[in-house]
Amino acid sequence: MSGQESDKVMEPVRNHHLFFCGFHVAKNNPTFQITTMHYCGMRGDGDNEMHQCLLYDSAGPGAKLLGLEYIVSDQLFRSLPDEEKKYWHPHTYEVLGGGLVAPVMSEQAEMDFMTYLLTTWGKTWHTWPDPTTPVPMGEPLLMWSLTGNGQANTELVAERDKQFGVSTAKVQAERIEAMGYEVPQVPLPKSVATIGRQWTATGEDRPTPLKK
Repeated sequence: MSGQESDKVMEPVRNHHLFFCGFHVAKNNPTFQITTMHYCGMRGDGDNEMHQCLLYDSAGPGAKLLGLEYIVSDQLFRSLPDEEKKYWHPHTYEVLGGGLVAPVMSEQAEMDFMTYLLTTWGKTWHTWPDPTTPVPMGEPLLMWSLTGNGQANTELVAERDKQFGVSTAKVQAERIEAMGYEVPQVPLPKSVATIGRQWTATGEDRPTPLKK
């Protein structure tokens, strides 16, 4: 195989050029939370547009590959059968609450990207459920997102903010103002069978515009 041919077979990996950081929560045990680095690339277009992400426990050279995440539009999510929807978590609180940050982007690029992510849904499996083990142990773990204030492990948030020089509280305030919505307050799922909601705990699942 020539060098040019070798370059071609690496294209799927080179496509993962988007980086952002967030917190994942085990759907079957929301007390288990982990800071997760996302390296994502786009595949498809139109109705089939999707981000595919490789997930790591750090941004260092010895990072452990935790698992995978697929990100789709709200329109595509709502076309899925209910049996499938239970695997997909919302990104609305993660974006508006400041949980997701893209520290290597410019301020405007990050705001534009987060506005895009706001109503998307993610399907995430961690195939290395407990990264303290020397090798991946046990069954893959279905992960979820934080969906309301007071749910996050404050120590993880503080560590992440220090690492990247950001303030989750400041990010939250800026995004609320820029996007014009109140931060969603949705309880964590009661079971793995729970289907996610983006904005409200009950009733019509619609955003609440920011009161000026």
